[in-house]
Amino acid sequence: MIDIDNKIVHFDILEKNFICDLSKCKGICCVEGDSGAPLEEKEAEIIEKLLPTIYNRLTAEGKSEIDKKGVWMIDIEGDLTTTILKNSGACVFTQYDDKGIAYCAIEKAWEEGLVDFRKPISCHLYPIRIKKYNDFDAVNYDVWSICKDAIKLGDKKNVKIYQFLKEPLIRKYGEQWYEDLCSCAKLLEENKEVPNK
Repeated sequence: MIDIDNKIVHFDILEKNFICDLSKCKGICCVEGDSGAPLEEKEAEIIEKLLPTIYNRLTAEGKSEIDKKGVWMIDIEGDLTTTILKNSGACVFTQYDDKGIAYCAIEKAWEEGLVDFRKPISCHLYPIRIKKYNDFDAVNYDVWSICKDAIKLGDKKNVKIYQFLKEPLIRKYGEQWYEDLCSCAKLLEENKEVPNK
C-alpha cells in the first residue's frame, strides 16, 4: 500500500486494469448489492434538496419508495446509503435506457444542466471504495464478479484503475493528490522493470 496525505491506496489501484463496459454489464452495479450507494452526510443533504427537480423523472417504484422512506437509509452495517427498492434492491435513482442499460437519474439531470451535483462520489469512483478511519482513508479496489468484462476491456486497452478513474479521484482528493498518485504509479512500474541482481 502507498500513503499519500493519509490516504492509504492499495497497490491494486495502480496495477490492475479496468474500464467499465456498459454494453456488457448493463450498469448492474446500480441494481445489485446488499445496500444502496454509500453517501457522505453532505451528499444526503444535497440529494434531498435536488429531489424536487428530478422527482418526476424517477420510476413509479422509485417515487413510492422515496415517499415512504426518503432518499437515504442506514444499511445493515450502519452506513449511510441511497434508499433501495424493496423488490429489486436497485437504487431508487436507477433508470433504464432503450438498450436496457441502467443509469442514474441524478447524473442524467446533471448532464442536462438541471442540477450541479453529478452523483454520489462513491458511484463516480466505483470500483474504488473508500473507508474512512479517524486518521486516514483506506482507498481499495472492490473486486466484484459483475465487473469481469470491465477487467477484460481494461486489459485489452491497458488502462489502470487509477487512470480510468482520474476525474472522480481529482473530484475527491484534488489535482495535486492525483499527480502524486501518478508519480507513485510510475515509480512502482519502473521498479518492476529493474531486473533482480
